[in-house]
Amino acid sequence: MKFFKLDGRFDVICSGSLMGINYREIESNSVGYKEDYEMHSMDFEEFLCAKGYDEGFVDDLYQHMRQVKPLADLQMDVLFGLFRDYATIGGMPEVVNTYIKNKNFSGTLGIQRQLLKDYEEDITKYVEGLDKAKVKAVYNHISTFLAKENKRFQITKIAKNARNRDYVGCVEWLADAGVINVCYCLNQPELPLKGNYDPKLYKIYYKDTGLLIASLDEEAQEDLRANKNLGTYKGSVYENIVGDMLVKQGYRLYYYSCDKPSLEMDFFVRDADSLIPVEVKANDNATASLNNLLKEDKYPDIKYGIKLGRKNIGFNGKFYTFPYFLTFLLKKFVRDKNKHSAYNF
Repeated sequence: MKFFKLDGRFDVICSGSLMGINYREIESNSVGYKEDYEMHSMDFEEFLCAKGYDEGFVDDLYQHMRQVKPLADLQMDVLFGLFRDYATIGGMPEVVNTYIKNKNFSGTLGIQRQLLKDYEEDITKYVEGLDKAKVKAVYNHISTFLAKENKRFQITKIAKNARNRDYVGCVEWLADAGVINVCYCLNQPELPLKGNYDPKLYKIYYKDTGLLIASLDEEAQEDLRANKNLGTYKGSVYENIVGDMLVKQGYRLYYYSCDKPSLEMDFFVRDADSLIPVEVKANDNATASLNNLLKEDKYPDIKYGIKLGRKNIGFNGKFYTFPYFLTFLLKKFVRDKNKHSAYNF
């Protein structure tokens, strides 16, 4: 790559398995002659583009957010339908391409299942210096923990007498390899975020929600297509996809859990000077934790909150409500809101 750069006549793009690039010994690295990009599966905006929607459509959605202007009922129905399809198939390019080409879900589950097997094969191929069985055990138990009320990943539930320190490297390996998103528990809901979390307490999400659905039983994908409850996994699906959409915007994932007082918050984002709790609701239950974080004087870094659910755009004076499908615009909304006063926004 160095010599191509010095030659100047060619643009060179190199791509490959992140596992292979990160974990094979590289004899030389073209420092100063290359620029690295972290690639993700397609986000919802790219999915909309694949479906034929243009930038003007996305900009109109953002203007509704910015002006806190509810969407029309027809828009909500159409967008929730598109978002349900996106949640079902995920953003892996081959899966999306098959869905677009066939104009239905035919063949998508088979590709997803093969991708899951490919990940397992890559673990066997590339894991070095770690117990491959432990890495696979962590990988294969992700959906098991997401089905629980307490979604925190607990090593002791994977194997008898298992110790967290014996598996920390396994979780880090899967995260570095781009297979999972890790969400750490904050010590306190306050800034700064780095250094303010417990590395032993975390949740693990699939990088791609379509692969989460594919990892479940045969009927799960069909249930989601039909907008059925999906049982205990419904909340997990929404948490997983929101977490992935936040990561694709450049956010690190953090949550908060406390028994006394009882507080549970799914995610946090931030702007230049405030911390913003983000609650993901699978139903229309009360938002006790969000309200408590906003009314308590002991959380001065928290100025307002965001609630994501099957709801239209709104603001009640304390937190904004947005439908799930607008999560991909959240960072832009937070950044722009911080630039303007509440009166001008």
